[in-house]
Amino acid sequence: MDPMLEGKKLNYQHHKNGTTYVYEVLDRYWDKDKKQPRTKQICIGKLDPETGAFIPSKRFGEHGAAAMSTEITAKTVVTGPYLLLERINEEIGLATCLRKASPDHWREILALSWYVLASGQALSHADIWLSQHESPTDQILSSQRISELLADINEDVRQTFFKVWGKKLSAHDYLCYDITSVSSYAEQNEFVRYGYNRDGESLPQINLAMVYGQKRFLPVTYRELPGSVTDVKTLENLIDQFDKLAFSKLQLVLDRGFYSKANVDLLADAGHHFVIAVPTHLRFIREQIDRYRDEIDGPDGLRRIDGEAIYCKTILYPWGDQRRRCYLQIYFTPQRMVDDRVRFDEFILQLEEELLENRPVDEHEEQYRQYFTVKETPKRGRKVSRNSQAIVDARKKYIGFSALLTTKLKDPIEALTVYREKDVVEKCFDDLKNELDMKRLRVHTSQRMKGRTFIQFIAMIQLAQIRKTMRETGLVKQYTAKRLLMELESLTTIEYTGRYKNKRSEMTKAQREIFQAFNVMLD
Repeated sequence: MDPMLEGKKLNYQHHKNGTTYVYEVLDRYWDKDKKQPRTKQICIGKLDPETGAFIPSKRFGEHGAAAMSTEITAKTVVTGPYLLLERINEEIGLATCLRKASPDHWREILALSWYVLASGQALSHADIWLSQHESPTDQILSSQRISELLADINEDVRQTFFKVWGKKLSAHDYLCYDITSVSSYAEQNEFVRYGYNRDGESLPQINLAMVYGQKRFLPVTYRELPGSVTDVKTLENLIDQFDKLAFSKLQLVLDRGFYSKANVDLLADAGHHFVIAVPTHLRFIREQIDRYRDEIDGPDGLRRIDGEAIYCKTILYPWGDQRRRCYLQIYFTPQRMVDDRVRFDEFILQLEEELLENRPVDEHEEQYRQYFTVKETPKRGRKVSRNSQAIVDARKKYIGFSALLTTKLKDPIEALTVYREKDVVEKCFDDLKNELDMKRLRVHTSQRMKGRTFIQFIAMIQLAQIRKTMRETGLVKQYTAKRLLMELESLTTIEYTGRYKNKRSEMTKAQREIFQAFNVMLD
């Protein structure tokens, strides 16, 4: 008997044209109405008139024989996410850069990044997901193998990738720079310290400094920092890292947490372009506000940005001994006055609490001197008094004002637009900690932590490109990035052994629309 027919209940029916048809009996039952036995059967093929060999029915298609054969094995894998992510990598050249950095392990790194991107779960569960999904690797990535791989993603691998990838992105883009904290339960990680936790948690933490391209919305590089390092102190290390990676001259966008005279000196002397927010409590800023107040807050200063009225003025402001050409952009926003006044009052209370509890913050020294008087007495201990007149003057004269210091951008609205768009890096951090499973750091040694973070970073690059395309095509109105990948989970491929071609399942309308938006070309 033909192996395809073994184990099946069959009926053979001879047609008058001489053909013998083969039916598979699906069920036999008693028909109560007709009082006779009945058979439910389906025609599955016919016999060759010359050889007597079984020929499967054409309605089963080209895979009919494979589906019926007990000698042919097949497995079903999820293909949808693979098709999309493969296209993403082709578009941005990520896999090429990764291959240059890690010729031996780039496929496994990319596969794990796909797992993180699609599931957001711990790496220890990756083997199950990878066995069910088409991916760049056919290696079995057990927990032990993943631990070894994390250790293999060493400093040379990471820095080579940053150099190749960063050169590709940094030449024609504004680079936004910011820091976030990631809490950790690890005790054997040299990067974990207690410090200011930006999520308000009491766990020890590491800091991640991230650089993001503003125009292409793609992460460029990152750096792990001890949790106790403040924003102001990190910029010199970042510039040093960029120099070692041979990046071109930078165009950095920095919030006021990074402002210090030393940092601006560093950027100006190195010839980098920058847009940096400057705190308005600084004396030189207030002098310029006082000098140009009537020009700023008047008809000549009125401009609009995204429908919002804003008053502004550009002041040529050469910086430092080298007299680097800079522009001081002063802004006055009437709509912000109420919120700014509340924030100012809360800040005054924060400063007072820091002084009363004798836990001063270095970056607040100037404000302590400006708004408070502190006396130490043997009997009463520490006494903190407010400088009420200085506080009142600040509330009346400087609330609602803000300032940017720029090099390349002379127009105040263009400079403000570039600065406001830096929130792409904040969204990047939200992705890192929420969608990509980095809210808690679960690895316990610094080397594996670095490998784990690198895989998250690779996933983040692809997530950023997915979201960029979703915004450009309007898919963002229908899906989140994770929901979009879930929509593709039902697209599968049956993979047969032997000579039979693989068979992909029928696409849904939603899947066709997604692939069309991402320019995924299917056979």
